[in-house]
Amino acid sequence: MPSSSFIIWTIIASGVVTFLSRVLPFILLKKFELSPKVIEFLSFVPIVIMSALWFENLFHQQLGHLPTVDYANLLATVPTVLSAIFTRSLLVVVIVGVISLALIQMLIK
Repeated sequence: MPSSSFIIWTIIASGVVTFLSRVLPFILLKKFELSPKVIEFLSFVPIVIMSALWFENLFHQQLGHLPTVDYANLLATVPTVLSAIFTRSLLVVVIVGVISLALIQMLIK
């Protein structure tokens, strides 16, 4: 059984690593300037992350079978995409997506 001091030091070290991995890029970017091509490339990162999260939740995979569509998530996509087109606000898109999926889940059960 691990000692309590080992657990405390592990938690502290994890906190320091997490803090540094989130703060260090900001500190470095204040001192260095990125090229316009790198800035343009990084502008696509939020779109890619949202797309990857959407595709991951849209399909369910079982070993040895083709992926199946999660129809609740597919149905919740419609108002979410419409809110993205009309508002272009990430906050609105997330709120509409969460609320629409919650409503669909309540109607299913």
